[in-house]
Amino acid sequence: MASRTVTRADLSEAVYQRVGLSRTESAALVETVLDEITSRLEAGETVKLSSFGSFIVRPKGQRVGRNPKSGEEVPIPPRKVLVFKPSNILKGQINGEAVPQDED
Repeated sequence: MASRTVTRADLSEAVYQRVGLSRTESAALVETVLDEITSRLEAGETVKLSSFGSFIVRPKGQRVGRNPKSGEEVPIPPRKVLVFKPSNILKGQINGEAVPQDED
């Protein structure tokens, strides 16, 4: 199964096509949204996008790793990792399940 990577340009073009902003305004909007998400994650906050999922920054402690070539033990310093947890709605859409529609 061949996959295609979605780029910032693709997102900007989608905003241009669907919202009707100019291409420049669409690109600026995409950049603004991505910058805001990035700055929140840098601050250690969780970013939750309803019906899509959550981006969570988790700390990982120091641990001992092993160099696969030499077998030598090497300390791996503590760091933060970014985790994405998809919503149940997104999981259902990916698996082709019917998505419940909001009733008005």
